[in-house]
Amino acid sequence: GGGYPSDLTDEQWALVEPVLPPARVGPKGGRREKHPRRRIVDAVFYVVRTGGSWRQLPKDFPPWPTVYWYFTWWHDDGTVERVHDALRDRVRQADGRSPEPSAGLIDSQSVRTADTVPAATRGFDAGKKVKGRKRLIVTDTLGLLLAVHVVAASVQDRDGARRPLLWTRLDHPGVKKIWADQGFAGHLVHWTAAVLRRELEIFRKDPGQKGFQVQPKRWAVERTLSWITAHRRLARDYEQQPAHSETMIRWAMIGIMVRRLTRGRPATRPGPRRLSRVDQ
Repeated sequence: GGGYPSDLTDEQWALVEPVLPPARVGPKGGRREKHPRRRIVDAVFYVVRTGGSWRQLPKDFPPWPTVYWYFTWWHDDGTVERVHDALRDRVRQADGRSPEPSAGLIDSQSVRTADTVPAATRGFDAGKKVKGRKRLIVTDTLGLLLAVHVVAASVQDRDGARRPLLWTRLDHPGVKKIWADQGFAGHLVHWTAAVLRRELEIFRKDPGQKGFQVQPKRWAVERTLSWITAHRRLARDYEQQPAHSETMIRWAMIGIMVRRLTRGRPATRPGPRRLSRVDQ
């Protein structure tokens, strides 16, 4: 391998590999896999971090159609969610928390879309003056992702939020309260109470507030949105399908979590032997 900054270290790969579906082997189990799983995963991270297109993958990765096939296969069969959720549980436990959160935060982010994105899946967010798509995310209080939903940017926050709130209710029944900003006020609060039997608490701005002020607890979900857009592939939305955008966001969070879990450990990456001064 060429060794890219986005490649996983040995310690990081050891966190991801056990959660991937078993590799297909020899005659009875179908065709043997031609490319090492680790290079496939590194190739996905390369796209997420650098923002390059699949077709522009460097030649030392497996061929781009192969990498894209794995990206869609692992999306379709739920592998990406399983890897993501297993790592989230580990990060919470490493932080001294129970794997299951009891409170959440919801927020949205509108991003421009690439020209290749189908017009039917994008729209204009009049408030943010952005033509593209909107990401609605629910996180725990550490800022770790519980649910993500991508819609056209023209969808109001309070309408787009129902699905991720429902998913949070189903996947994380322990979450009893979710904080939101004023964009989520109104009918959604009543719907959350009546249908989901959960509390959606709206942060109100202090009437005397001048300028920007970080709302208590809100910073965790806002920080997650900025973590996501730090990945060049996610600074815009390039995906044909909104569901693939959601998977790209999960891949970004997987990368963030494996770095967090291996912080402070010496990084070892496979790659060309570094030349010592004597060799040079």
